[in-house]
Amino acid sequence: MEKLFSKLDLVEYSNTFKTFLARQKPLFMEGDANLHFKLIGELLAKETLKPLPEVESLDIPLAHLGKLGTLRIYEIFAFVKILNYLSYLREVFLENALGEWIQKIIIPPEIGEICHYFDGKGELKPSVDEQFLTIAQGLKSVKEEMNSVLRRYLSTEKVALYLVDKQIHYLNNQEALLMRGGFNHVLKGNVIGRSSNGFFYVVPETLSKLMSKESELLDKKEELVYKYSKKISSIFSKHVKFLAYANKEFDRFDSYYARVAYARAKDLEFVLPSRTNRIKLENFAHPALSNPKPISIDFSKQVLMITGVNAGGKTMLLKSILSAAILSKYLLPMKIDARDSTIGSFKEVFAILDDPQNVKNDISTFAGRMSEFSKLFGKRATLVGVDEIELGTDADEAATLFKVMIEKLVDKEMKIVITTHHKRLASLLATHPQVELLAAIYDEKSERPTYGFLKGTIGKSYAFETALRYGIPASLIAETRVLYGEDKEKLNELIQKNIDLELEMRQTSLALDDKLKEVDKLKESLKNEKEKVALDFDLAYSRMAKEYQEAIGEAKKAIKTEDPKEVHRLLNRANTLQKETKKVIPAQSKEPLHVNDMIKYGNSKGQIKSIKKDEAIIECEGITLRVPLHKLKRSGNPTPPRKHKNAITVSKETQGSSMMLDLHGLRADEAIERLDKFLSDALMNGFDEVLVYHGIGTGKLAYAVRTFLTSYPSLVSFGDAPINMGGFGATLIKL
Repeated sequence: MEKLFSKLDLVEYSNTFKTFLARQKPLFMEGDANLHFKLIGELLAKETLKPLPEVESLDIPLAHLGKLGTLRIYEIFAFVKILNYLSYLREVFLENALGEWIQKIIIPPEIGEICHYFDGKGELKPSVDEQFLTIAQGLKSVKEEMNSVLRRYLSTEKVALYLVDKQIHYLNNQEALLMRGGFNHVLKGNVIGRSSNGFFYVVPETLSKLMSKESELLDKKEELVYKYSKKISSIFSKHVKFLAYANKEFDRFDSYYARVAYARAKDLEFVLPSRTNRIKLENFAHPALSNPKPISIDFSKQVLMITGVNAGGKTMLLKSILSAAILSKYLLPMKIDARDSTIGSFKEVFAILDDPQNVKNDISTFAGRMSEFSKLFGKRATLVGVDEIELGTDADEAATLFKVMIEKLVDKEMKIVITTHHKRLASLLATHPQVELLAAIYDEKSERPTYGFLKGTIGKSYAFETALRYGIPASLIAETRVLYGEDKEKLNELIQKNIDLELEMRQTSLALDDKLKEVDKLKESLKNEKEKVALDFDLAYSRMAKEYQEAIGEAKKAIKTEDPKEVHRLLNRANTLQKETKKVIPAQSKEPLHVNDMIKYGNSKGQIKSIKKDEAIIECEGITLRVPLHKLKRSGNPTPPRKHKNAITVSKETQGSSMMLDLHGLRADEAIERLDKFLSDALMNGFDEVLVYHGIGTGKLAYAVRTFLTSYPSLVSFGDAPINMGGFGATLIKL
């Protein structure tokens, strides 16, 4: 991987990223990439979080614990730091996928108690054992006495005559005074070294005794620390599997946290690898470039062949495509518009970029290239980048050879990015359905490459122009053009004209796209205006219909006490007037609607259940409605009616509907069947009040009728008819 990162100029990126890790580990994260991406996203949304402690690798201590070995105190403290941080995470993350994962890390109480033994510096707290407290107090007392002795010697006049300076020097972990020769007349002590000037480093005898006492106390402390190390190691050995699990989960969170911290520090984004092999980059910037021109490219085919001007960005485009794929594979952040980008998932990224020839390997450039290509035929679903593909041999021969090899690699689901200065290979592969051409653009006016690319054409190399730009005399270039030949120069001119035409067509296409967008906006605006006018009309019509219904209602109330025949005549007249009002609705030329068609009614969508004359019964969002047909619009295709094995024929009465029903002489079940149909017809005809004659008799028929009405869904009320309309022998029903 390091070799690949070096080829793609990602070493500096990798080294910078590793500084965000609590401890070194591989960049690739094993497991479900989708889950990793989700957890990184949740962590990215967490604004503040305590950074992870720096911890060394614990693989060797875990192996020792597996063999019941005893850990050193700093190794135990490394585990404690991990466990303390995991406990902190359990307090912070309580919800979502991160919380679900972290809450599964349950620290055994026995291990949790050990975590309280240590202070922040990795020392066992004096409160753990009274002996630690005694030793700590003794060391403090000895240290204070040592400082007092040294200060006393520095202030003594006799000793001061032999002092080189009034500083305390540390030599071999001992505190000493730097003195001139003859110091033994005023001070008893041990010489522990000499300076370059011949002076003596002297430890006073009194100080030596104190140091000996300090050493004894430290030895006792070491014995006590070893005792606790042995005790803690014994407990850790019982929980070695948990410690290995906690160590692994700490590494996993470290990988997430480092990625998030790096993304925030550099303003980068993450792209999850997709299951396709498409690579679509939007405003991608290679990490090695300080102020790059963002790259936007849609590489959907299997082979991308990049030709064109020298120093025009071909190699960097190749490296950018491969770099984006490897960063996405490792879920590393990058400079990109993640929302508009797609990066496929590849088993491996393979780069053939360098000249393999050197003195040591005794291999030619072309032979080295063939050796690298031979490895590809044993791979599948690999992203390959080849820079200067015909390097090291005759371009015409290489073009034919590479054409055959690339076609075979395409059959093996390879995705290949190629750069070349030679046009023959590009022309041989141009007609292949899985090959896409890309040309680096050269600005003729400024005589500079633009670092932009043109799709679908073969680019000119501009070798002569590049040589002039870098200082080759113009006279030499002119002579070279003559030798190069007019025919080849004309071919290059044709290539350039083709590029210019492509650029002009692209600009024209963009202008047309803008105009089409304006037309679409205008059409949408007109459509909205039309719908608004139709809605206003519907509202006005609904208001008029409501007023009509209210007038009919008042008319009914006014004539209830009159002759029933006169009532029917007036109501029939009202219905005739209602039909007349419907005639004012403007006819609309649209496709007729049928039963089971999907329709739109206002802002709701539904389906037609039945149609009768100018009205339809529809079902919208679970509610059945009766609405005029002209208010409905087709929405989508009709749902095919369900096929039944047994066909049922429904006969429809042709006579006009009535507002009265006579049930005299019928059995209860026959009467209820007639009543149900009568009420349905009344609802369909818009009647809101009907009269049913059942007689008095034994009362069974009246009881059956009223029992049925109590559960009828569209009923408003019912009761005995007025005396002049049947009294107890009839029921007046309001719908």
